[in-house]
Amino acid sequence: MQATMLPCFKGIRRGLIYLRVIKLCRRENKVSSDDGGFRISVEDRDFMKTCIAVVSTCTFGGGDDLYQPIGMSETSLRKVCYVAFWDEVTLSTQEAAGKTIGEDHMIGKWRIVIVRDLPFADQRLNGKIPKMLSHRLFLQARYSIWVDSKSQFRRDPLGVLEALLWRTNSVLAISEHGARSSVYDEGKAVVKKHKATPEEVDVQLTQYRLDGFPDDKRFNGKKALAEASIIVRENTPMTNLFMCLWFNEAVRFTSRDQLSFPYALRQLNLQNINMFPVCTRRDLVNSMGHKRKAKPLAFRDLRIVSTRL
Repeated sequence: MQATMLPCFKGIRRGLIYLRVIKLCRRENKVSSDDGGFRISVEDRDFMKTCIAVVSTCTFGGGDDLYQPIGMSETSLRKVCYVAFWDEVTLSTQEAAGKTIGEDHMIGKWRIVIVRDLPFADQRLNGKIPKMLSHRLFLQARYSIWVDSKSQFRRDPLGVLEALLWRTNSVLAISEHGARSSVYDEGKAVVKKHKATPEEVDVQLTQYRLDGFPDDKRFNGKKALAEASIIVRENTPMTNLFMCLWFNEAVRFTSRDQLSFPYALRQLNLQNINMFPVCTRRDLVNSMGHKRKAKPLAFRDLRIVSTRL
């Protein structure tokens, strides 16, 4: 983290939290190498450096199919990169299904970037790297739009930036959760749906209670709980720092990022957030659902990174 980013801690009131965030971000930096945490070809790295605005997605472990984006303008096709990150398992799965990457590295409108040496055995955590740390992958990008692999992006990205960021003077736009507004209620739902073990969730939420995280339902008048299948942001020092903290919480506890989003938001007191309603999210994407379960990585010499203090 560059020294020029340190003045952005205006919203942090306690020195211990200030110190903790810096330490977490330095640990996250171990995951984010020059390749952003993965081994990426020089040709792909050079291409990614040309992106000023990017729409990205990923599929690791062969989990989901690749859904072509629709609804974009010719201007967006010229100015916006569409990048899909695949690992070698997904590459093999897609090739077996007859979907091959062209000599131009493209499948439809997506530029396919193959990543190797994934740092985590849990594919859900590997997916958090392009989802939350796009600023470490697209070093020159000013704007980024993340779309989960279960969704088909169906709007013009420049129009989305205008509607969700520029008109609202926001630096981050993310959907309100459709069913709940309390992180503690969400924890119960995560356990009930077998998305994480009761022990994992209990450790996380017990720590949040000890840190003074309240059971309130609102943040700046909006739901504190988010549905993070689409994330629109300007890559400012403050939003990059927020995504860094959010990533570390996902690694430190469960990978269910709905649980850690409101905590990270409160810790940094991040302002200029557009928590848009569920109907807007449904207008942005077609929800296609997960096609198959991602295959976990075999345990080998993995670069497992602890984010505990």
